[in-house]
Amino acid sequence: MRQLLQVLGVILIVVGLIGFVNNPILGLFAVNGLHNIIHIVTGVALLYAGLQGGTTLRLISQIFGVVYLLVFILGLVAPAVLNAIIPNNAPDTALHALLALVLLYIGFTAPQRLAAPRA
Repeated sequence: MRQLLQVLGVILIVVGLIGFVNNPILGLFAVNGLHNIIHIVTGVALLYAGLQGGTTLRLISQIFGVVYLLVFILGLVAPAVLNAIIPNNAPDTALHALLALVLLYIGFTAPQRLAAPRA
């Protein structure tokens, strides 16, 4: 689980950086400057959580899992509101749902022994 968070963190950092020069990302994901910064901040937090393990891993996964779940729900029920803040389309909404599920799973089910930092 630690490695998964590290990989997700690096991917989100790279995606955030790519978004500044290529929009939409992969021709699918709509972004703007704020959206890119959010990806980078999320990536840094996940990378840090993956490196720290333990309580940090669980807490950061829980926080970002809940945030991405709320963004997913907002994208479904009030897309105009979300679009006023960050660009959002169907691929973005699906990605937010996937991130929420993965992060919530890690945050609420990671056994302490697997989440613990290496000695």
